[in-house]
Amino acid sequence: LLPASSLLKFLLKVTNWHHPNFHAYYPTASSYPAILGDMLSDAIACIGFSWIASPACTELETVMMDWLAKALGLPDHFLFSSGGRGGGVIQGTASEASLMVFLGARNDAIAKLQAAEPQGEPCELLARLVAYTSEEAHSSVERAAKLAFVRIRSLKTDEKHSLRGDALKQAIAEDRAKGLVPILCIATLGTTSSCAFDNVRELGQICETYFSVNFLGSNREGLWCHVDAAYAGSALLCPELRNFADGIELADSFNFNPHKWMLVTFDCSALFLRDASKIVEIFSADPIYLKHEFTGQPDYRHWQIPLGRRFRSLKIWFVMRCFGISGLQAYIRKHVSLAKEFEALILADGRFEVVEEVTLGLVCFRLKGTNEATEALYRTLREDQRIHLVASKFHSSGVYFLRFVVCSSQCESKDIRFAHSVIMEAANKLAK
Repeated sequence: LLPASSLLKFLLKVTNWHHPNFHAYYPTASSYPAILGDMLSDAIACIGFSWIASPACTELETVMMDWLAKALGLPDHFLFSSGGRGGGVIQGTASEASLMVFLGARNDAIAKLQAAEPQGEPCELLARLVAYTSEEAHSSVERAAKLAFVRIRSLKTDEKHSLRGDALKQAIAEDRAKGLVPILCIATLGTTSSCAFDNVRELGQICETYFSVNFLGSNREGLWCHVDAAYAGSALLCPELRNFADGIELADSFNFNPHKWMLVTFDCSALFLRDASKIVEIFSADPIYLKHEFTGQPDYRHWQIPLGRRFRSLKIWFVMRCFGISGLQAYIRKHVSLAKEFEALILADGRFEVVEEVTLGLVCFRLKGTNEATEALYRTLREDQRIHLVASKFHSSGVYFLRFVVCSSQCESKDIRFAHSVIMEAANKLAK
C-alpha cells in the first residue's frame, strides 16, 4: 500500500481544478451523482461496442442523447425518436467529435467525386478538398484537419471576433476558382479565447447554397456545417441564453461537452448528427465475431474511432435525475451572475477595460494601454499563486488580455471579491 505521507505529497502536487480560486481555461465538471455513475460504470465493466454486447448500455445512451437534445432545444433532426437518420453519440472529447466530422465530410465528398470522376484516384481527389473555420477556433479543429489530411483555411472574423457569412462566401469563391472542392465549415459557439460566437445562421445558409460537389445535378449537397459548442452548449439549457445559437437548425452536426459545465464528470462529449449514416458507413467493419441479428438499435462502434466504449450514459442519467433541468439551469445562471459581478468590479477601476462582451461565465479584461502592462500583471499574478487564471490574445488585433472564468461549483460571491482584491493588489504593486 502507498504510505500516507507519500499519498499526501502526491495530492499536494495536484492542481485542484475545483478550488474556488481556480479561474483558468474553462470548467471541468464534477458532482456526487456523476461520480456515482462513473463508479457504477466501472463496477459493471461492460464494453458496449454493440447492442448485443450490452443492450442497456446502448439503449440508455440513445435515450440520454434525446434527453440532452430536447433539454438544449436542439432541432428534431438530431433526435433518435424523430424517426429520421439523426441521433446522438457520446464521444470522449470535442477533439474526437471534430475528427469524426472531418472524416465523415471527407469520405462523403470523395465518394461523390469518384462517382463523377471514376478515373480519379482517391489521393488526388483528397488534395482538392478544403474546409473552413474561424481564426479564433480551437486548436483541435486544426489538429483534426491534419489527421484527416484535409487542408483548412482559418478565416478572418469581425469586430466581435465572430465568423460571418461574407468571409465564408468569399473564401469559397476563391477556392472554387482554384479548382478546389469546399466540403466543411466548422462554426464555434463560445470560442476558447474570448467566448465569441460565430454567426451560425449566415454560415449555415451559405453551406446550403454553395454546393461542394456541383456537377452531380439533382443529387447535389451543400457543405457540411458543424457547430462546436464545447463550453457554451450547456448554456442552451437556459432559454434566455439561446439567442447566440440562432440558426442551429441549419447545422448538420452539433457538439458540446457536458463534462465542462453540466456537472457531468470527464470524459463526456455529446455529438449530434443530422444524418448518422455519413459517419456509420465510414467506420463500419463487420467481422463475423461482431455480427448479430438485432438491427433496431445503433451499434455505437460504428459511430466512433475506438471499438470499445464505457457506459458513460449512466452519469448523464444520474445527473439529470438528481439535479433536474431546473437544478442545472440554476447552476449555470449562478455562474453567469458571478461573471457579471466580476465584470462590474473590474470596470469600476478606470485602469482596466473589458475587451469582449460578457455573455456566459468568462470575463476577458486587461490594463488599458500596451500589451506589456497586462503581461506584467499576468506574471505578477502567476508569482502570487493565490488565484489561477490564464492569458490569451486576439489573432486579428494582437490585443493581449487575461481570462477570468467562473469554474468551481463551490465558487461564491466572496470568492469573486477575493480574486478581484488580489488582482487590484497586483495592479497597485505594478503602479508603484
